[in-house]
Amino acid sequence: MKLTVWTYEGPPHVGAMRVATAMKGLHYVLHAPQGDTYADLLFTMIERRDHRPPVTYTTFQARDLGSDTANLFKTACQEAYDRFQPEAMIVGASCTAELIQDDPGGMSETMGLPVPVIPLELPSYQRKENYGADETFFQIVRALAKPTERTKHPSVNLIGPTGLGFRHRDDITELTGLLEEMGVSVNVAAPYGASPSDIATLGAAWANVLMYPETGEAACRWMQRELGQPFTKTVPIGVGATRDFIRELADMLEITPRLDESRLRLPWYSASVDSTYLTGKRVFIFGDGTHAMAMARVARDEMGFEVVGLGCYNREQARAMRSTAKEYGLEALITDDYLEVEQAIEAAAPEMILGTQMERHIGKRLGIPCAVISAPVHVQDFPARYSPVMGLEGANVLFDTLVHPLVMGLEEHLLTMFREDFEFHDGAGASHHGGHAPVVDRGSEGPAPHTPRGISEPEKQDRVEAGNVVWLEPAERELKKVPFFVRGKARRNTEAFAVEKGVSEISVETLYEAKAHYAR
Repeated sequence: MKLTVWTYEGPPHVGAMRVATAMKGLHYVLHAPQGDTYADLLFTMIERRDHRPPVTYTTFQARDLGSDTANLFKTACQEAYDRFQPEAMIVGASCTAELIQDDPGGMSETMGLPVPVIPLELPSYQRKENYGADETFFQIVRALAKPTERTKHPSVNLIGPTGLGFRHRDDITELTGLLEEMGVSVNVAAPYGASPSDIATLGAAWANVLMYPETGEAACRWMQRELGQPFTKTVPIGVGATRDFIRELADMLEITPRLDESRLRLPWYSASVDSTYLTGKRVFIFGDGTHAMAMARVARDEMGFEVVGLGCYNREQARAMRSTAKEYGLEALITDDYLEVEQAIEAAAPEMILGTQMERHIGKRLGIPCAVISAPVHVQDFPARYSPVMGLEGANVLFDTLVHPLVMGLEEHLLTMFREDFEFHDGAGASHHGGHAPVVDRGSEGPAPHTPRGISEPEKQDRVEAGNVVWLEPAERELKKVPFFVRGKARRNTEAFAVEKGVSEISVETLYEAKAHYAR
């Protein structure tokens, strides 16, 4: 554990809170010091929930450490049951409370509460948030799910969606519709929207659909072993993966696959003439393992992009990520250090980033468009509208998600191109105000929107040593007039041209000579 400005994952008790918040009739008693209640903000502010998480904190303070903190936990546990009357409870400790070595699970067992109380042992200093969610849901399933008679008609459980997940709510709706078209009903979706009594009926389904391996794979493996339920391996993100998923599930249930593609627009859109300028665009993909691997396939096979970087922050998915990256001729980036991610993006010089909220900030600093495709996310990635990423409508949403940053970037580039025009220059004010536009004095050094940051002196020195060339300031300014989606290629070609010609300094003349050379 280390202190950092940003983090991809919180401690494992936040993962447990994601499960508790997603469920109904479950309460989480968390042994934690005053201050750990910050986690409430993750759900009420970022996810815009209309109720706070079902969590009771012991909130002990420094002065309590010299007394009986165990008694504080027992009191909080009893009061939580008396007030909320849950069907079941989970108990555990935050990373700070773990240090005082109280035993929440053992203490709760001695209380004789009339509902199931499930202890959580989450190693706060070795594992992180996704592991915490996966382990918490597994413990709940193991404690509550029992063998039961199968439904008469084909049915499945949707496993893995949690609170604070990336589009989990809408993915449930989309998959439920796809399955109904095929004559398959959803027995239980869990943990999102499920109660402890629903968990007890998981065994009635014929199979499990594993939506997010990060948060549901341990439970699926237990149910396969103990309840005899197979589970799907394909995550239906993108057109190809959705088709594969339908075939896999149909074979598993021994029914006829059926997929109504009448509302699917991505294939035609991405092949239309308006999208041809996207072909070959270089993208860097980083996020949780599930979404990053799925988006690599969408980017390459369905959008025509070139994947130049691929990685994830959750080490539980490292093996699968490395195997996938190898298929793309890449070495997977497995790290939870956003500075390493930024360095890798800068070195790859992509024309677009597909990432998390963190990569969105990195993209702003580097002047590279970014589309968010994975948690962690900010409030704008919990839209009020229906916006899944799975299934057929999810494929349509992904087309918009990937194209819009490039289109808006192109618009900003055109504004930059004409910034010296009599109507559009910085001092002219907003053009839609006409002759009455207020004059805006931005000074001579104001950068254009989303213009890549200038190269610092240390960076220039690195370029001199690496390629024996350095960009002069007028050439740098001229390069910024090149459309952003080919700017990286123009830089590389010009540097290669300069090295070939033995030129150590790239001027405006060198830039245009290189352009003429490669145009032949």
